[in-house]
Amino acid sequence: MTNDELQSLVNDLSIQHFGKPFKHSAVFNYRLRTTGGRYLPHQKRIEINPKYLEELGINEVIGIIKHELCHYHLHIEGKGYHHRDPEFKELLKRTKSPRFCSPLPSMRKNRKHVYQCTQCEKVYERMKKINLSKYCCGRCRGKLKKLP
Repeated sequence: MTNDELQSLVNDLSIQHFGKPFKHSAVFNYRLRTTGGRYLPHQKRIEINPKYLEELGINEVIGIIKHELCHYHLHIEGKGYHHRDPEFKELLKRTKSPRFCSPLPSMRKNRKHVYQCTQCEKVYERMKKINLSKYCCGRCRGKLKKLP
């Protein structure tokens, strides 16, 4: 998919789900690593991570685009467009847009540190090492131990 095809898809989804045109640019950004897409308010531009199209397919990308369009249309209207704003949460529900994107399968391999709760045995996978004296289990508040 090219940037022109992405632009066309964003325009179509904007009219279909929001009833308003998307008048600015949408592009692929190959430098995005930890997110599926982002909306840049100063430039009024949507950037999409192309790895999501390659690894998870067009349906995941459509969900990401709808999420970013929620940011866009609320920003254009002068309403709260941040994740914490009630207008944003309500528009996500109304358009059936995802709140978060799925993790990339290729990024799951990067999880190097595995921890387990000593009480409820919940397993946590992390990319970075954590301080075991500072953190505890989010489910039962038990102590964590590092697995080999």
